[in-house]
Amino acid sequence: MKDIKEVKLAINSTIREALTIIDSGAIKFAIVLDENDKLIGTLTDGDVRRAFLSGKTLDDNIENIYFKTPTTVSVDTSREDIIDICTSKKIYQIPVLDKDGRVASIAMLDELLKPKRYPNKVVLMVGGLGTRLRPLTDSVPKPLLKVGDKPIIETIIQSFSKHGFKDFILSVNYKSEMFEEYFGNGSKFGVNIEYAHEDKRLGTAGALSLIRDKLEDHFFVMNGDLLTNVNFEHLLKYHQESHSLGTMCVREYDFQVPYGVVDVVDGKIQAITEKPTHKFFVSAGIYMLSPNVLEYIPDNIFYDMPTLFEKLISVNKNVISFPLREYWLDIGRIEEFEKANREYPEVF
Repeated sequence: MKDIKEVKLAINSTIREALTIIDSGAIKFAIVLDENDKLIGTLTDGDVRRAFLSGKTLDDNIENIYFKTPTTVSVDTSREDIIDICTSKKIYQIPVLDKDGRVASIAMLDELLKPKRYPNKVVLMVGGLGTRLRPLTDSVPKPLLKVGDKPIIETIIQSFSKHGFKDFILSVNYKSEMFEEYFGNGSKFGVNIEYAHEDKRLGTAGALSLIRDKLEDHFFVMNGDLLTNVNFEHLLKYHQESHSLGTMCVREYDFQVPYGVVDVVDGKIQAITEKPTHKFFVSAGIYMLSPNVLEYIPDNIFYDMPTLFEKLISVNKNVISFPLREYWLDIGRIEEFEKANREYPEVF
């Protein structure tokens, strides 16, 4: 992102002033703002050259040469979407507007295309037996079952990796050697992979007690049998901006009562609601945690993530939810495994 102070012009600026700004930076680009600092146009080196060809001089005003309908994005637009917009429109710089319509920064395509790397570790829970998917899991751990053309866990790792998270710890138990044989240290997948071996079932939170010394920054925890296209950068930013000790991704779950529900008070019918639908938020099996939560996790006993969150709530710690609107599927049963294979080509 480019600081706008270096590329800002007023509508009454001259072409000479515009050239000074355009030539002083590598991006060959300027923005034109009104008296309220609202964007009214952009100006490039090409615009200035075309002006000279039409007879303009250095002392002429830029008013008739700048581009008055530039493409813009908002501060909430994802990095991936900005890249898509730039490539589809064949532009290399794009103004980023805040909620008031003022230019917050300039996004530059070449900077966006540089690979990002975050220090935050990703802990993937892959030690379950997958009993509901038998006989498929009799010989293969559930996260290594293929959905599409690759194992579930490989899709998860690739999804984190494309958002800049490259350091993984796999919490393994059932057929752990198969994970180590397939992934090794992760180098052939462009990531780093370590392993935490559970000798007994410790639960989603209890397994973290095995790797306390490796979790020095905010970190992700995710079940290894989920498919989602959530933007993990957004989750990290949301967690940090909320100063949260624990952030739980949640999904809305609708349950329809298949009968007419009768509201009765002291034996009298007050109302009848036909087949009402109740809405709940349920855990999506994806978490972002501060390393400070580790002090609340006991050693070497089963401790699941809901229990950890209940503990944090009981001591008045800030724990929040992150609602998922993106694709999400928990592959727990045969029918969900079949659904995942049907939907995989379109979603991923």
